Amino acid sequence: MSFLRNTFMNVYKKKAYPNYWDLIALFIVLNVIVVLAIVAKQMSVPYELGEKLPISLDPGFLPEYAMRTVARMLIALFFSLLFTFIFATWAAKSRRAERIIIPCIDILQSVPVLGFLSITVVGFIAIFPGSLLGPECAAIFAIFTSQAWNMALGFYQTVRSVPYELNEAADMLHLSAWQRFWRIDVPFSMPGLLWNTMVSMSAGWFFVVASEAISVSNQQILLPGIGSYITVAIQSANMRAIGYAVFTMFIVILIYDQFLFRPLVAWAEKFKSEQTTIEGKEAHSWVINLLHRTRLLRYVGEYLRRLFDAFVNLSILRSKEDSPLHKKNTSHFISYFINGVLIAILFGIVGYSTYFLFSYVPWYSIEHVFILGLITALRVIILVILCSLVWVPIGIWIGLRPNVANIVQPIAQFLAAFPANLLYPFVVILIVTYHLNVNVWVTPLMALGAQWYILFNVIAGASVIPKDILQVADNLGLSPLLRWRRLILPSIFPYYITGAITATGGTWNASIVAEVVPWGNTKLVAIGLGAYITESTTNGNFIHTALGIGMMCILVLFFNYLIWRPLYVLSQKRFMQD
Repeated sequence: MSFLRNTFMNVYKKKAYPNYWDLIALFIVLNVIVVLAIVAKQMSVPYELGEKLPISLDPGFLPEYAMRTVARMLIALFFSLLFTFIFATWAAKSRRAERIIIPCIDILQSVPVLGFLSITVVGFIAIFPGSLLGPECAAIFAIFTSQAWNMALGFYQTVRSVPYELNEAADMLHLSAWQRFWRIDVPFSMPGLLWNTMVSMSAGWFFVVASEAISVSNQQILLPGIGSYITVAIQSANMRAIGYAVFTMFIVILIYDQFLFRPLVAWAEKFKSEQTTIEGKEAHSWVINLLHRTRLLRYVGEYLRRLFDAFVNLSILRSKEDSPLHKKNTSHFISYFINGVLIAILFGIVGYSTYFLFSYVPWYSIEHVFILGLITALRVIILVILCSLVWVPIGIWIGLRPNVANIVQPIAQFLAAFPANLLYPFVVILIVTYHLNVNVWVTPLMALGAQWYILFNVIAGASVIPKDILQVADNLGLSPLLRWRRLILPSIFPYYITGAITATGGTWNASIVAEVVPWGNTKLVAIGLGAYITESTTNGNFIHTALGIGMMCILVLFFNYLIWRPLYVLSQKRFMQD
């Protein structure tokens, strides 16, 4: 009880409560959603696109569909990394930027992927009329929104926890901000970034069905890919095609695990802060071993290393220090100017949002959506608690054993990438056969994708615990309970909080998939905010879609500041490395 009391006292002592920066971020995101919804309402989706893209259930087309899907996901992953490096670093290095970027990410991760997709697809189609490039850009953007927020939050957390001695060494070596980023921040954050990249890639698979089979305004646009193949198989109630899709996904995940993530995990071993491991085993990759043994590839690697060194040491990107007096005066001027502009923006957005609220949305709709949001919130809270109780001990056990992590990694990736849509047949059959309550038995589908955020972040946190400290604890003969309470749990606590925050947002996001369960001609609809957003999007009612998304953002922000922000502040003040 004392822990809980001290935690919530941090809400006031550490200023973890929402301030005007958070309200500005909230109103900016909501205003953008409102504007996009109004624009989408004035436009129409060209129906002929859906007719020109037939999807065949012939398994012979699956290799081509798989390559198209992986290409979209890798493009989205590139932009997610670019977003992470720019905005997460900016937030970690600048207190002023942190005040607006982190609340925006907190809010944006709660916006459903279907919400981004349904509102933006009309704009992309208008930008590229009569071309498949519009739906393709919308699909890539939707996958990007399922990847970027988790990666950015994880990278932000690790950059802020760079040990003091590394920053001091960078100062002694007179590294510029550009060199410090590539020589200190990125290498130190690499193990956690890789695990978050893997779970983000899996999150992209989870929502690939929605991104490749766009249902909006009672029309459907199908892009060739595994996601659209699964959609057609579900509509046709074809269990054999579902089996082909599962097998293809397994092969694809196995291939990019062996050729991409496994080599990266083995390569990232050199960036850990210590060289010894608990069991004396490190991650290995046959691809890395092949590269080391091939003379031509060694030459290519050496050439790329020199190019990277030249890129990092570009003289044009080296910052020059200003005089302290000039820096102080400039900082005060910029601070006053930015605060004034943001306050003006806040009043403008509040006025516009109020006008929109009274013009388009009746009060009874707001009350109805709020109640639906509370129902979904109850599901989210229960699922996050259950997932934490299950996956935190398992993640710690895996993270402390590198050889086990190497075995579990591809298995966890496949399970994390497994779309909930593929379980629809079993859920529908189970509910219909035994006359079960839809509102209860569709709930576990919400946790299928979100639970992996907790597992992967806990594994990342446990894997970077200094092994010499663990060995000291063993030499002192600490009991298992004391070892967990005083060493392991405090060490992984910041990583767990990051994973729990993203898992909460992911569970809210998954509600749009889990609360409406179709299979053939049967569709089960649970009571909740996710079902409300899905039905509004399918019917082309963009105003109600925006209302549902906005209510979801407000509820997520409320729970973040009631629960997660105090815990995050506590993790920064007490458990991060200095």
